[in-house]
Amino acid sequence: MASNQEEEILGKAYDGRLMRRLLTYLRPYKLHVAVALAAIILKSGLDVLGPFLTKVAIDKYLANSPNSHSWIGDRLSDAPLTGIAQIGGLYVGILVFTFTFEFIQTYLMQWTGQKVMFDLRRQIFCHLQYMHVGFFDKHPVGRLVTRVTTDVDALNEMFTAGVVSIFEDVFVLAGIIAIMMKMNWKLALITFAALPLIVYATLIFRDKVRDSYRRIRTAIARINSFLQEAVSGMLVLQLFNREKRAFNKFSDINASHMEAFKDAIMAYSVYYPVVEILSAIAIASIIWFGGNDVIRGVASIGVLVAFMQYAQRFFRPIQDLSEKYNILQSAMAAGERVFKLLDTKIEVTSPAITKQPQGPGRIEFEHVWFAYNFSGRDGGEAGVPVRPEAAVTGGRAGTPVSPLTTEPDWVLRDVSFVLEPNETIAVVGHTGAGKTTLISLLMRFYDVQRGAVRIDGVDIKEMNLDDLRNRFGVVLQDPFLFSGTVAGNIRLGTARIQDADVEQAAEDVNLADFIRTLPGGFKEEVRERGSTLSTGQKQLISFARALAHNPKILILDEATSSVDTETELRVRDALNRMVEGRTALIIAHRLSTIQRADKIIVMHKGQVREMGSHQQLLAQRGIYYKLYQLQYKDQEMPAGAPSVTANADD
Repeated sequence: MASNQEEEILGKAYDGRLMRRLLTYLRPYKLHVAVALAAIILKSGLDVLGPFLTKVAIDKYLANSPNSHSWIGDRLSDAPLTGIAQIGGLYVGILVFTFTFEFIQTYLMQWTGQKVMFDLRRQIFCHLQYMHVGFFDKHPVGRLVTRVTTDVDALNEMFTAGVVSIFEDVFVLAGIIAIMMKMNWKLALITFAALPLIVYATLIFRDKVRDSYRRIRTAIARINSFLQEAVSGMLVLQLFNREKRAFNKFSDINASHMEAFKDAIMAYSVYYPVVEILSAIAIASIIWFGGNDVIRGVASIGVLVAFMQYAQRFFRPIQDLSEKYNILQSAMAAGERVFKLLDTKIEVTSPAITKQPQGPGRIEFEHVWFAYNFSGRDGGEAGVPVRPEAAVTGGRAGTPVSPLTTEPDWVLRDVSFVLEPNETIAVVGHTGAGKTTLISLLMRFYDVQRGAVRIDGVDIKEMNLDDLRNRFGVVLQDPFLFSGTVAGNIRLGTARIQDADVEQAAEDVNLADFIRTLPGGFKEEVRERGSTLSTGQKQLISFARALAHNPKILILDEATSSVDTETELRVRDALNRMVEGRTALIIAHRLSTIQRADKIIVMHKGQVREMGSHQQLLAQRGIYYKLYQLQYKDQEMPAGAPSVTANADD
């Protein structure tokens, strides 16, 4: 609901603060904009000359009116045929110049709009890349994609069509009003008499269309959200035979979009005929009153014909302005949402003065306390009502937090341990014990609230982020593959990794034989998220990716929890090669993968409860012993023996 409510926000039709900020994106292209604006002004001036030339032709050459003097007519030939030919030439010249100026302003503004879109999208994407992981826990992917696509398109439409058309319409209206008042102010006032009714009809139309467009945008947001969820969960829908239910729900959402559009169509179908009728009444009034003036000799027939043409042109910009109002309003709402995203503070940044750890890579957690709902003060009030999902795996749901909570919901409580260089440490514990949070803090996806995480004695908050993360090679529980080739997914664009390095990494993780069976080998195309590969194959590619980057510190987050037994054996063999000569931190549920670790840390309810080697922890008969018994009771206990009912929470 929150995302839908945000899409409903329309904002003002014009917000000076937002417009000034949007116009800053035009500064690099101010020369192009200036030329386009000059072309708009010149084109608007030429647009209002056509009826005036008609007036000159009729009064001077056809009706031979005594009051036919004008600044154009006085410069034309007195011979009727020659003069009319000159006017025809002027008319053609005006059309040519109008076409030229329209081409210039259209090309330059469209070009500028594309440049602005490019700059704005690049800025948004760059900003998103530097947001900490917790930001993405709270903001749906679909909404962020909308900011980069639909909202930027709305701003582009404002630059290329909205603002340009408004300027052109205003200049044309000003020119028409000036010429009409100059020629015959009484007929001009008669023409303007229809304006109050047109303005009233425009206000009603604006409100109706405004409401329809709001509902249309809301329905589109709901359609996008539902489609993303349904397509992603299609397997579950089919497994539980929920296709019909999903179809009915989608039909309801789609129907709301159709109904909103039907209301907009009705508003347009009523408004434009109303304006046409009112303009026709204005023209009829001009014919009536102007005709009487012509009969009485007060006005010339050329003035009457020119007024009829000007009246027709006068109401078109008014219709156009009512349409551009909606474009401007959508752009203001889009700008509000885009700048709200860009103004979101980047919480995890590199310090102005960074320190470079000098040493073999000793990692130390010193009295670390961490809570996702921390408000910024020790023991302060809860910051958010729901704890976000785990940063790295994205697979653990948050826990509710009461808004009245005054003590943060600590995920880690006074955690201290040391990971020595070339040492392998394994972290085990129940789901929610805080294991993955250790990785999030070590990679600075989040910052600790109390205590410190250090590498070779340097607090990671004092290190450059790129330098910090370049030290690590991470394999996650849920492997993520990008569209591209197998080799591209292993290399990930790192220029220093050569083809030989890619192949060697694949050999070291027992993946090369499988890759060579593919039709394209290492150049085999990988579809979105690796949909054509098994979970085990994707996991092995993740292992090869980490190994190819030759990290000083290797982190494995439950990397074998979703693979079959055969693949696990291959991974376990690869692990022995990967950790050799490296510092390694392994988080695992399967205790079989960490028995050879130099040290095993047992986490329970956010605290370090036990620490030691596999044999030492078994001898203690504590939490680790109970976890081990629960995992291996079927293999190690004789048939008919009583089952282990030990509760590891004891």
